[in-house]
Amino acid sequence: MITPYGRDNAFLMLMIGAGLMALALTPVPMVIAVLTTVLGLVLIGFTLWFFRDAERPLNPEAVGQDAVIVSPADGQVTEVFQIDHNADVGGPATQITIFLSPINLHVNRYPATGQILRADYYPGKYLMAFNPKASEENERAEFALQTSAGTILYRQITGFLARRIVYDTQAGDMARAGERFGMMKFGSRMDVVVPASAEICVRTGQKVVSSATILARLKGAAA
Repeated sequence: MITPYGRDNAFLMLMIGAGLMALALTPVPMVIAVLTTVLGLVLIGFTLWFFRDAERPLNPEAVGQDAVIVSPADGQVTEVFQIDHNADVGGPATQITIFLSPINLHVNRYPATGQILRADYYPGKYLMAFNPKASEENERAEFALQTSAGTILYRQITGFLARRIVYDTQAGDMARAGERFGMMKFGSRMDVVVPASAEICVRTGQKVVSSATILARLKGAAA
């Protein structure tokens, strides 16, 4: 099943793939026919894989537990580091960065249950997603989410190949952990910022699965 967040791109790419395969049926040299057929099949296969909308059941430990922060994306943890101050969190914080390769599932899910305080889009550059400056300089969308155990921040960030962010969240919305809210197209990263007091449950280099992997447990008092 193709995600609704990517049907516009997927349809165009499937049409191009079909066109390449159809070209092989015209009077062209055999080598051209073979090449266009292979390219068409690869493009169609990649499109169906990249824009798939696989199910990601919520980790049972997060059900009814607002303090449990789950991964909003599939990928690999590339950084876990301290921040002196984050305005949304309201003090010292820890940032967890997840890198998504083009073969990862790119549909994103809410990392926790609570209310969206802000949802802001920022146009920007297209630095490599693993560049530390990408969090502040690349095209991105930032979301502050208030849970009963504290406020967290998460960011969709484009990379060198990713050129479009899609989300259907706005300030005031109620988020439910594990529910879909958008996607990033063609390789990207996701930052999750939690209070410094939170227990961090992942490490650099670890593979994570959206909704299933617990990133952190908040220790703040209920709001």
